[in-house]
Amino acid sequence: MSPSLVLFILLTYFAILIAISVVTSKGATSDTFFTANRQSPWYLVAYGMIGASLSGVTFISVPANVGNTAFSYFQVVLGYVLGYWVIIGVLMPLYYRLNLISIYSYLEDRFDRVSYKTGSFFFLLSRSMGSSLRLFLAASVLQLFLFDAWDIPFVVTVAITIFFIWIYTFKGGIKTIVWTDTFQTTFLILAVVISVVLIAQRLDLSFVGLLTRVFESDYSQIFFFDDPKSTLFFPKQFFGGAFIAITMTGMDQDLMQKNLTCRNLGDAQKNMFWLSSTLVVVNLLFLILGALLYIYSTEFSIPLPTISDELFPMLAFNEFGLLAAVLFLLGITASTYASSDSALAALTTSFCIDFLDFKNKPEVVKQKQKNMVHVGFSVLFLIIILIFKEINERSLIDAVLMIAGYTYGPLLGLFAFGVFSKRKVKGNWVPIVCLLSPIICYLLVLNAPTWFNGYKVGYENLIINGLLTYFGLFLISIKEKTAQ
Repeated sequence: MSPSLVLFILLTYFAILIAISVVTSKGATSDTFFTANRQSPWYLVAYGMIGASLSGVTFISVPANVGNTAFSYFQVVLGYVLGYWVIIGVLMPLYYRLNLISIYSYLEDRFDRVSYKTGSFFFLLSRSMGSSLRLFLAASVLQLFLFDAWDIPFVVTVAITIFFIWIYTFKGGIKTIVWTDTFQTTFLILAVVISVVLIAQRLDLSFVGLLTRVFESDYSQIFFFDDPKSTLFFPKQFFGGAFIAITMTGMDQDLMQKNLTCRNLGDAQKNMFWLSSTLVVVNLLFLILGALLYIYSTEFSIPLPTISDELFPMLAFNEFGLLAAVLFLLGITASTYASSDSALAALTTSFCIDFLDFKNKPEVVKQKQKNMVHVGFSVLFLIIILIFKEINERSLIDAVLMIAGYTYGPLLGLFAFGVFSKRKVKGNWVPIVCLLSPIICYLLVLNAPTWFNGYKVGYENLIINGLLTYFGLFLISIKEKTAQ
């Protein structure tokens, strides 16, 4: 695929996003940016959140990992469903009852301002790094297939990538994103579905033959019960997935901000129910795609790349024809931007509401400060991506994904202590506990094979982190109660 064609496709794609932005941001105020005036149709939010819940990492890595771990990731996906039910039944009623814009203001209502700021800080830290990672992947694809041919530096590629997000979100904010994510989710799903169809045609498989070939292969094993020490052991994956959903959706301003734009609690709960159901199907489709990629490579004796994440792009651009290459480009762009644009708006919202005290400021001041913060986080994305590039691209991708498990642990502990305990905590001990818990958890994960006879900690590191935070907060509450 020529660089000129890549450029034409991307310019057309972003022209549509900008057109959507122009229409949806008419008459927008700061409330529109933060809450979409709470008028978003629930079905639109549910559909758009599919793309926002996935990412370029999912688009590339879930199919690639099938070669190493078969369909084991589906155990995590089933855990997501349990986590979403907890969000529907526990967290959403809480957020709507308190009429929250930033979900972390619950912590101020329940504890004090220090706890509130601590929760918001951990969200800002995790989302800034995670979203920068996703944008790094998109920028790398653009660099490889477009800007390298024109000798354009990577820093310019990154700046252009971030600028496109900023330009279509700076005014309409979350209202615009609800609509652009719907558009981008459509391209994401089309990219996966048509890629599966194209591979099936090349393997001369019917729909039934495709399913038979995949589910009779070694790649299709879903459940792993044989080795409790393994990171693939079902309870680890299932309950780890449940808590990932609870924290990275239910306690994440990015994804919950979309739910809070619905007209009422009932609509938001319907949105989350249909989202959880649809994500099961979409993730299964990603896994089927992964199995087909490996089956195709074996069938035609194509050497596998050293780095598994390169398998899908390698085959899409070199084996499956122009349509597959175009769809891959649109799929990686859509999956990345659908998650990153909402993250930029959520980071802006969280900082403005949680740290700039927007409640009592005039609209003119709100608009000015909101725009400055929006630009500030865009620049922060640029800086973090360039640091990733300079230190070590590949290992940092894996490292940042692991970091998410540690940064969300304190949020899990804070919210759980607030919901399930009647005790109070306050003061500077709260951030100390929230900082120490991930450190202790990291040391535990690092030494678990030695300390626990070969036991390897997997996704349950998030649960351990949350429990450490909860226990630390419990100790603080005893100390404070004794001091009274």
